[in-house]
Parts: sequence; structure tokens; C-alpha cells
Amino acid sequence: MKFGIDKKIVLGYLPLILVIFIIALLSARSLNELNTINKSIIEEDTVLVQIAGKMEEALLAQESYGRRFLILGSPQMLELFRQRKWQFEKLVHQVRELPEQGGVPIKQLAKSHTEFSALYTDSGDLPDSSPLNLSEDFDKQIKVKFDEIMTLLQVVVSIAKENQYQKMEKANSIGLQYFRITSLLSIMGIILGLAAASLITRSICRTINRLKRTTEIISEGRYDQFPQIDSHDELADLAGSIKVMAISLSKLEKLYLDSNPLTRMPGGSAIENSLLDRLKKDTPLAFCMLDLDNFKSYNDRYGFAKGNEVIKATALIIETALAKHGDKNDFAGHIGGDDFAIITSVDKYEMICNSIISRFDENIAFYYNETDRTRGHIVSKNRQGEEMLFPLMTISIGVVTNENIRKVNPIEMGKTAAELKEYAKSIPGSIFVTNRRENLNNGHYPSAQPT
Repeated sequence: MKFGIDKKIVLGYLPLILVIFIIALLSARSLNELNTINKSIIEEDTVLVQIAGKMEEALLAQESYGRRFLILGSPQMLELFRQRKWQFEKLVHQVRELPEQGGVPIKQLAKSHTEFSALYTDSGDLPDSSPLNLSEDFDKQIKVKFDEIMTLLQVVVSIAKENQYQKMEKANSIGLQYFRITSLLSIMGIILGLAAASLITRSICRTINRLKRTTEIISEGRYDQFPQIDSHDELADLAGSIKVMAISLSKLEKLYLDSNPLTRMPGGSAIENSLLDRLKKDTPLAFCMLDLDNFKSYNDRYGFAKGNEVIKATALIIETALAKHGDKNDFAGHIGGDDFAIITSVDKYEMICNSIISRFDENIAFYYNETDRTRGHIVSKNRQGEEMLFPLMTISIGVVTNENIRKVNPIEMGKTAAELKEYAKSIPGSIFVTNRRENLNNGHYPSAQPT
């Protein structure tokens, strides 16, 4: 039975009810303000810093591909240049969607980037195969715009960090103010309640100190330290909330550490945990495993650097398809190498798979040289060291749904999806196959569904 602070005070000292009531109100208000500040830091300022970093990466890559195009006149370089341009514009759109932009020069940044891109492509009117004359004056124009954008990005980061600092200062001020007010009210309670009030106040102070110490420990990254509160009152509830917060932070940290260093997508542990959570809730879902066909031969022929570009491009295609055809609950992860996984709803996986296949087939040829692209295959050695002809890369997807299955575990689902993926790889071209039967291990695969 919960015996709250109000009941304890009413039973012993009625005059203390008003004091404790005020403390409770201040506690709720302060915690709400702190929660709002922390949420703003995480969802706005931190995100803005991350986006600025991605913008810088996209700009550097865009500038690199642009110069290669100017020198080589390569259509592939122009396409890569445009992809980075689109990526930068997408990040600009993300900044505009943030709740608070706080003086961020986003319009100027977008305008400067448009002008920078136009210097290379002349608004897209130049033929893809005609290199520009890289004059000294032209190079100066590019450098001026490039430096202008980099300066604006630094301004964005400075604004975000300044906002973070101000909000943290405000949070500290709120905590200090709350502590002072609580101390003053506690003294008043001691005067009114004499010895009994003194005991109650000491108990409350001890609990608050434990909670404060716990928050300090959690801020140091130790998420397994929780306050032991046995009073069965409101402060115990607060301790429970802190525990829930610490567990959530621990999960977020594990998710970050588990992410793939190449694509920054969640890794194997995150995929398994996400699938397990949804299966426990009996949520109808489709689990998709994706694999690139003939990727090893491409790696052997073009090297790991080009192979990594294909992996990152595939990750972007997957994320774009989920953003366009999925919803906020969809999940995409990078198992490793050229293997990816998607968790989505039963009614959306076909659109997502078709979008991925279509986009992949449209873009993959640009990662081959003109000779291999014209021939439609490359010459490379197989695992036995024998030279063979390998077609251009395609993508195979195995899909498992649980809509007709009452109970299934992640291992069974993953095994079946892997088998379906292997079955899809045995069929030429980019395709996806689905198993909707009640028995995941029936050994029978449906016909493939190409786009």
C-alpha cells in the first residue's frame, strides 16, 4: 500500500501539508522544465550539430566529385556530384523542419549552396560528357563559394553549441533555484512541526541527495546505478522514472555503439532487439533481408574503396525508400558487409522492396567503368581462383511476415528470411521473394516477384 508524504504529514502534523504541497508543485514544475530543456537539447541542438557535420561531409564530397568531373568530364562523377548535392539539400530541409532554428542562416546557406552547385553544372544545362575549362578565375569563384558555405556551417555549429550551453546553464539555474526554495520551505516545516517535521524533512533531503547523486552517476555514463528508495512515496516514483530514463539512455548508447561505422546504420544487436520487441507485442510485421549479388567479384575488380561506395549508396537507397513509403516505426539496419535488414509493416513491404530494387538497378551501372558497363559483366576470379564472367550487381531480398503465424521467435524468422534471400539470389536479376505461410520451415518458396 502506498503511504504518500501527504498522508504521513496529515497524520502527524497538519500544518506541514501546505509546505509539502508547495514543494510538490515546485518539483513537478522544475522537472517538467528540465525535461523540456533536455528534450530541446537532444532533438534540436544536438541534431543541428549532427546535420551540420553531415552537410560538411556532403559538401567536401560534392566539391571533390565536381573537380573530377571538370577534369575528366566523367558522367559518373557528375552523377555522384548531383547525388551529394541532393544529399545536402535534403539536410537543409531537415534543418528547416526543426522546431527552433534560433537565427540559423539556413536561407543564406541554401542560396550559397545553390550558387556553388551552379558553378559546376551551369544549372544542369551542360552536357554530361563535356568537361569545363577550369580557369583561374573560375577556380577562385568556386573557392569563394566553398569557403562561404563552410563559414556558414561553422556559424550553424556555433549557434547550436551556444544554445546548448545556454540551456544547460538554465537547467543548472532551475536546479539550484529549486534546491534553495526546497531548503527554505523545509526550514519552515521544521519550525512548524518541531521534532516530527525535522524527521520528515531529513528523510526527504536524504532521498533528494540520493536522486541527485544518481543523476550525477548517470551523467558519467554508469546506467546501472539506481537509488534505493523504500519510502513508497512520490520520491520513490521519481526514482523509478530516473531508472526508466537510465535504461532508455543505456539502450540508446548501445544502439550507437552497435551502429555500423561505414553506414552509421544500427548493427546486428539492434536488429535482433528490435525484431524481438515487436514479436513480443504480436505486432504484424515483415522482416526483410537484403544482399547484393556479385558484390565480391566487384570488390575484387574495383577495390574496397569503390565497394564501400556501393555499400553506402545502397544504405541511402534503403533509407530513402523507408522514408518515402514506410512510416516512423519502420527500422533499417546494416548486418555487415553487403547484408542489410528491414523491419516494416505487412502492407508496406512490397512498395519498399520495389522502390529499393528500382532505385538500385537505376544507379548501380554508374559504379562500373564504361567498358564493363557496355559489356554488362566483369571478368573476375571465383572462390576457386578460376576466371569467370560476373553480371553487373543486382539486389536480392527475402521477406518473412508473421501475419498468419501466432508465435515465432527471431531466430526462426531470421533463418527463414536468410533462406528466402539465398533462394532469391539463385534467380537472375533484382527480385524479392516472400513467405506468407503459417509454417516458416515448410521448405517451399513462393515464386519470385521482380519489379
